Amino acid sequence: MTTAEQRLSGPLHKERPMRIICIGAGASGLCFAYKLQRSFNNFSLTVYEKNAEVSGTWYENKYPGENITATWDVADQDRCACDVPSHNYTWSFEPKYDWTGVYAKAGEIYKYFNDFSKKYHLDQYTKTNHKAVGAQWDDKAGKWHVQIEDVSSGRIIEDSCDILVNAGGILNAWRWPAIPGLKNYKGKLLHSANWDDTVDLTGQKVGLIGNGSSGIQILPAIQNIVGQLTTFIREPTWISPPFGMDQYVYTKDEIEEFIRKPEVLSGVRKANESGLNSMFGLYLKNTQIQNDMKVNMQTQMKEKLKDNFLEQKLIPTWGVGCRRLTPGINYLESLHKDNVKVVYGEIESITEKGCKCDDGNEYPVDVLICATGFDTSFRPRFPLIGPGNVNLQDAWAKEPKSYLGLAAPGFPNYFIFLGPNCSIGNGPVLSAIETQADYMLSLIDRWQTENIHSMTPKADAVEDFLAHTDAFMKKTIWQEDCRSWYKNNSASARVSALWPGSTLHYIEMMRETRYEDWDFKYDGNRFAFMGNGYSQTELDPTCDLGYYIRTEDDGPYSSRDKRRRVLTKSGSKTAPVANPVQWAPENSGSSTRLAQPERTQGAARL
Repeated sequence: MTTAEQRLSGPLHKERPMRIICIGAGASGLCFAYKLQRSFNNFSLTVYEKNAEVSGTWYENKYPGENITATWDVADQDRCACDVPSHNYTWSFEPKYDWTGVYAKAGEIYKYFNDFSKKYHLDQYTKTNHKAVGAQWDDKAGKWHVQIEDVSSGRIIEDSCDILVNAGGILNAWRWPAIPGLKNYKGKLLHSANWDDTVDLTGQKVGLIGNGSSGIQILPAIQNIVGQLTTFIREPTWISPPFGMDQYVYTKDEIEEFIRKPEVLSGVRKANESGLNSMFGLYLKNTQIQNDMKVNMQTQMKEKLKDNFLEQKLIPTWGVGCRRLTPGINYLESLHKDNVKVVYGEIESITEKGCKCDDGNEYPVDVLICATGFDTSFRPRFPLIGPGNVNLQDAWAKEPKSYLGLAAPGFPNYFIFLGPNCSIGNGPVLSAIETQADYMLSLIDRWQTENIHSMTPKADAVEDFLAHTDAFMKKTIWQEDCRSWYKNNSASARVSALWPGSTLHYIEMMRETRYEDWDFKYDGNRFAFMGNGYSQTELDPTCDLGYYIRTEDDGPYSSRDKRRRVLTKSGSKTAPVANPVQWAPENSGSSTRLAQPERTQGAARL
């Protein structure tokens, strides 16, 4: 019996069984599992995770200052931490009342996501130490056949699903630098995303390649324990102060107040989020905030560097935010330490002893740390074969083309978290993940309650989206001449990582599913889901059969404008007289911070 024939014997929108496979149990995979569990019935879900535990990047990253523990001594407060305020690096619906400080270490964030998984029993869906190694679309069956490697045994497991979700993330496939001779090095070779905790750096001659976000955190964390530290830098980068909030460790009384008075913490979270969401003008060319920020950051970097050579080499000419803006607590100051040497330029080759650079010198080191990032090409990490035997790895080899950052044209029933041109660097990323999960589930809901065989974004819709995106990017500083993973580690390629707007713009855009942009293929008559003429309400003896009778019109508003105003509580605040984004130097004029609300008595420092 076909799906359409089965539909005819049941009521309207009867939920058919569905099998879903999700690749990855980091933040995105856990969010998807939670939301699916919360809203759906009659489903089977398996979340395959290649690591030994969940939490993704926050489990993997263990480089100095990021130990997998929840402890944080006051003396450690200036060491490695997430650059988003801790109370806002949470799901919008799941606050954590006992963060130890304004900025949290990786271990504490790992614990947040791990506890989230346990609280909602998401481990019932998760299989750790299982890695996706291949997937093929079966058009006749309308299913994905997926090959999973049991990492512990090496055995390949065959599985299949109606819906395949890739929650593997963008910053998880670390890579060695493409420098000749790397394999010749005889010392200890480390990568920031694959750290070996058994290596003791005490008193060692250490080389550090890279001045991205990982390198900026690692250098001040190890400087005081190594014997000699040589940092190899080939490009300038903006080193910012913390995003509007000083580092601060909460007192026991403050944490207890958050627990006792949730509304106090809600005020802190909203103030932080409002500040983060007010920064979008920074990324547009020739705005006042961009111009002021550039001047202020030049000033504070010069005051911390106090070295003409370093100022010329490390302070960029391109706009603030062209590359990912990274707070660097004690990074610039550490470059002056007696045991730190800055080598600026290209590394021509790696020798048995160390690095040979374009200045003609060889720099021997005992340990070489590569903080050289990830494969940010957006290509799936395993062969994904769609209709016509097309491998998405090949289709996206030169340029990734996604629909709104969550689907690929020509690949049915396949969804991607944090795909190309989504809101991954425009503002709070967890908000974008929640938004994507909701959008995917709206389509999955339609698949489950209708006789849909498959669904894929239309090619012309994707081309229109990309054309609009490329036109918009011309107005931004992201297109300036800086090498960035936003442009697949190029200085001149198209901006393939970012959304053409703010995070709030993305949330509002994704609130309503644009079904007209999708090709739906049906199993039989598309209206077969109307079934036997009965509503499920009539067949549920516990339902109110007159539920639509009311004393007033309390239904949703018909216009987007009115729905938006109600949802965002428009009119609840006094409109600012000037631009809501105000950047001003600290007392000394040496750094820049986001204008801060006054501190609530007993609450966190903002």
